[in-house]
Amino acid sequence: MIFEERIKVKYSEMDYKLALKPSSLLNFLQDFASENAESLGFGYSYITEKNLGWFLLKYHMEFTDYPAGVYDLTLKTEPRGCSKLFAYRDFWLYTGEKFLGKAASIWSLVDMNTKSLANVQNALNNEHMPLFEKKDDDLEFKKIKPLSKIDISKTFEVRYEDIDVNSHANNGNYIIWALEPLDFEFRSTHKLKTLDIQFKKEAKFGTIILSQIEFSGNEKTSHVIKNSDTNEDLCLLEIIWETT
Repeated sequence: MIFEERIKVKYSEMDYKLALKPSSLLNFLQDFASENAESLGFGYSYITEKNLGWFLLKYHMEFTDYPAGVYDLTLKTEPRGCSKLFAYRDFWLYTGEKFLGKAASIWSLVDMNTKSLANVQNALNNEHMPLFEKKDDDLEFKKIKPLSKIDISKTFEVRYEDIDVNSHANNGNYIIWALEPLDFEFRSTHKLKTLDIQFKKEAKFGTIILSQIEFSGNEKTSHVIKNSDTNEDLCLLEIIWETT
């Protein structure tokens, strides 16, 4: 079951070169997933009655042409079902008939009292969330390695505006924090080719965030987002870039 949504991309969702901001893209995907889950009976209104919350764990994205100068964006999504503890969802990006990229994602259901993972299929018991079956053309999630060196870093404080309905920093903020240490010249001359994100721990209001980056040549960066006070890893990212 593939669902479609058409989006009018606003200037506030683009950078100065009219490329879609990565944070805007993550927000588009998250909102579309939430709306689609709600329409299928396993969204926010259903799970909150059971004191559960959806948490995004991983993304793997591949772009044939990262959106730039795209004002009409078409998103497609397919809920792929679940295993015992995880749910899977794919996305596709188009402008008109032109294919731009694809993303795969993994989600979990968390008991908000115990903070433990819930059995997805048992908790939902929904015909639209069958057992996950792998396909030959599925994207592969990369294992993101720890940084071997730190080339640049920057710190941030989690603001009230960063907090979402689950009372922690929205997923779109992590890509902002991850990319912010990069200088203007690099950002203005590179666009995303592949993006891997692994969300590990939540960040709450007032948390001091440390964003660290390692360069591997001019085409690959590895990122870690840490809780500066505890030194815990909150999010890991690996990006392959393409020169514009």
